[in-house]
Amino acid sequence: MARAGNQTAAAPPDPLEEALQAHFGWSSFRPGQRPVVEAMLQGRDCLAVLPTGGGKSLCYQLPALVRQGLVLVISPLVALMQDQVLHLQRRGIPAASLHRGLDPASRRQLLERVRQNRLRLLYIAPERLQLEATRRLLEEIQDQGQLVAVAVDEAHCISAWGHDFRPDYRRLGELRRLCPGVPLVALSATAAPRVRADLIRLLELRRPLIQVRSARRDNLSYAMRRRPQDPLPEVLAALERARGAVLIYARTRRSVEAWARRLSEAGIAAIAYHAGMDPESRSLALAHFQEHPAPVLVATVAFGMGVDRPDVGLVLHLDLPASAEGYLQESGRAGRDGLPADCLVLFDPEDRTSLGWAIRLGGQQAGEAAAADPLRLELAQQQLRRMEGVAEGPGCREQALLLAVGELVPPCGRCDRCTSRPALQDWSEQAAQVLGLLEQRSGVDLRSLADELAAGPSEPGVEPGGEGDRWRWLARRLVQEELLSESDDGSQRLWLRPAGRRFLRQPWPLRLAA
Repeated sequence: MARAGNQTAAAPPDPLEEALQAHFGWSSFRPGQRPVVEAMLQGRDCLAVLPTGGGKSLCYQLPALVRQGLVLVISPLVALMQDQVLHLQRRGIPAASLHRGLDPASRRQLLERVRQNRLRLLYIAPERLQLEATRRLLEEIQDQGQLVAVAVDEAHCISAWGHDFRPDYRRLGELRRLCPGVPLVALSATAAPRVRADLIRLLELRRPLIQVRSARRDNLSYAMRRRPQDPLPEVLAALERARGAVLIYARTRRSVEAWARRLSEAGIAAIAYHAGMDPESRSLALAHFQEHPAPVLVATVAFGMGVDRPDVGLVLHLDLPASAEGYLQESGRAGRDGLPADCLVLFDPEDRTSLGWAIRLGGQQAGEAAAADPLRLELAQQQLRRMEGVAEGPGCREQALLLAVGELVPPCGRCDRCTSRPALQDWSEQAAQVLGLLEQRSGVDLRSLADELAAGPSEPGVEPGGEGDRWRWLARRLVQEELLSESDDGSQRLWLRPAGRRFLRQPWPLRLAA
């Protein structure tokens, strides 16, 4: 018979893990989640930067259920709100979204459920906080002690330094005044140190818990290569290798529709999704993506934010992404089940030019807001150049992407650069020609510079018309090598940097991957 002193007492039940199991069916928290949940339950502000697929949503959903109160969630997209609400409702969790698409009767019913404390999560768009009716509702539920917390999802949208800045998010600084005694939590999948500092300042977070997990995803393999004149065979080959669901991103609505049509004609049951479609068509496309065993969906990059499809085996971009931070989020929609997944970018060097002009045109169309904040346009151009450097550079893709969000990691060993190092060649002589011309005439735009250099003798083996492309590519690479500087207004005017002048005086081997 064992002595009482040798008996091991059973560990007391963990109420948070019991709630986690009861509501979500998980046996344990994912890394980074529990400290945020505990801090919110203690009434403390939080800043949580957890990778895509890391379970950010649970950080504010569980406190609402434990406290039997309401968490208000600020979310940037109606599709994102509806997707999260649908998944919560399927688990028996009372949740709803308040948006302008609701008819008056549905809106009244929803607000009555809020006042009767019958909802646990209410999702709203940031612009609704500017409405007097929303502010009165906030006052009511705070007076009744129902408001557990306010969560700002995709919080990087607040910061001008972030990759997806939105003016409506900028006004969320009023949340502290509107909800003075309620904990605020800001969540994002990617936020560089200066973005995190911006969020703390703009949201007036008080002594926040800062929880930052690595954005590295060990199950993702990155590849980036030049887009051929007709990319269809390469796209079909990637689809043949892919497992599970496939997300294909194209930059414009017209391109989305064209690619969905081309793939369908090639025997792939592809469907399109973009904001220009009518609500019923978008809803059907979303349902198809969520319910079909192996869907192929062609969409603009907004699709996928918060969409809970764990078995995406391929995320394929048909254009150069606009920023490294944005691409980390977009590619991070792959492999959320932890299994190996591929992330492929097919790009053309001219994507850089067309995207740069799109950024500049977008600023002009934004009118006074853009004129008041030219810094935002400059930052967008800088982010685009950084992404081009990732795509054209010879080093590890993942290492370069994570460096863009302030994280230093060793080479991944999985990407196309790590598994097959590109051949390097010496471009010193050609670089001297570019730099020499700009020493004589600074501020020449990229296209004029390339045309002037292309008018000289052609090199052997260069295809007709390819000479200008070659010089444009080299000039952009010299910007990345910091021998040239480029204007941030989208006009792509170039100037010689001090390092470029030193190169002209005493050249060194300049080995680049073509």
